[in-house]
Amino acid sequence: MNIKLYSMLIPERYTYPSPGFSEYWRLGGGKKLLKKITINGEEPSEADVKAYSVRYSEYDSQADAVITGVFETLGHKHAHERLNEILDGGKDALTEIAPALEQLITEAETIPSWLDPLLMEDGAAFCRRTGRFALIVLRNYCLMGGYESSAINKPLIYTGALRNGAYKRMTDTLDFWVHVTGENAMRRFGPGFKSAVKVRIMHALARVYTQRMPEWSNNRWGVPVNQGDMVATNLGFSLVFLEGLRKQGFTPTEREINGLFHFWKYIGYLLGIPPTYLPDNEEEAIRTLYIWSMSQPVADEDTKGLAASLMQSPLTGSYPPKMWQKKLLVKIHLGYNYYFLGARACRRMSLPSTVFRYVPYIAAAINRWHEYKVHKSATHYQQAVNAGRTIHEIIRKGFVEAK
Repeated sequence: MNIKLYSMLIPERYTYPSPGFSEYWRLGGGKKLLKKITINGEEPSEADVKAYSVRYSEYDSQADAVITGVFETLGHKHAHERLNEILDGGKDALTEIAPALEQLITEAETIPSWLDPLLMEDGAAFCRRTGRFALIVLRNYCLMGGYESSAINKPLIYTGALRNGAYKRMTDTLDFWVHVTGENAMRRFGPGFKSAVKVRIMHALARVYTQRMPEWSNNRWGVPVNQGDMVATNLGFSLVFLEGLRKQGFTPTEREINGLFHFWKYIGYLLGIPPTYLPDNEEEAIRTLYIWSMSQPVADEDTKGLAASLMQSPLTGSYPPKMWQKKLLVKIHLGYNYYFLGARACRRMSLPSTVFRYVPYIAAAINRWHEYKVHKSATHYQQAVNAGRTIHEIIRKGFVEAK
């Protein structure tokens, strides 16, 4: 896996201690998590945070070589066709393949020695059994919570995410997540495997073209879609996702928890993140998230705009179909934003309050009762996995086909 370092300098984005995330770890949802990694009364130091900051200048040079050596040589349309042919039929599907692309596919096809397929599938099954609440957590905790950092989201501004609206980004994320969490989806030629490789290329496209914009500054923001922020995004899908589901009354088993981190470690590997950067368990994940978050600058006008766009996204999209449904959904999602993120964080992102902030408490109580039934037997568990997957497919179809 080729990782290139742009510079040893700590970018100007470095803000320690983070104004927003310090509050999360001291007063908010991170308070209990922090206790799990505090050793002899001491938490990770500023030296740990500074050491991590070099990763804001590291990037996936192997994927970038595919952009400059294949996409810009063949043209994007033909390059995407070549990529799809290889993903669908293997490298033998083409009589001639560019070295950069062949190297990337060979690496993706190489199963790492640390991978436990059964444990990975346990993690994917946990994602499936959480049904609609998985998507609620991803949208209102993982995605909206990420807008508290102006730095990690800055490439979105330069690539037009604010102008194009949050609905497309949310739909693309949903499409990716449903693809990778399917049963055996991460096997070679599976929909999740192919989707992960395509996302890796998409990240490289964003990185290469953002850096060519005269207004972008690596010294200020780090390299776009850098390894440090990629790890944080991966933790959003694993650790933050796990905590959100716990807040909603889910009681995952130890096997499910370990499986979840193993599952996302493999996806991170396919996305071009060095496996040594990714956690093997919850404690490592908490430590890494703390170290990343404690240098993050607070939300600025750009990220407030992204938050507002996400809040209003049901009104601008085609799903759900009825306007009253769209307006109701805006309020329900806001309720979950306040439930997961807290009033201070929501006010920093200029999110209005709503009486629907009490809805998540009712849902959590129902889920706690349901969890007891799910864990009673293997039959009940599998029924929950199947039912949750059906809900994911229905919601994905509604969003993707309405896009």
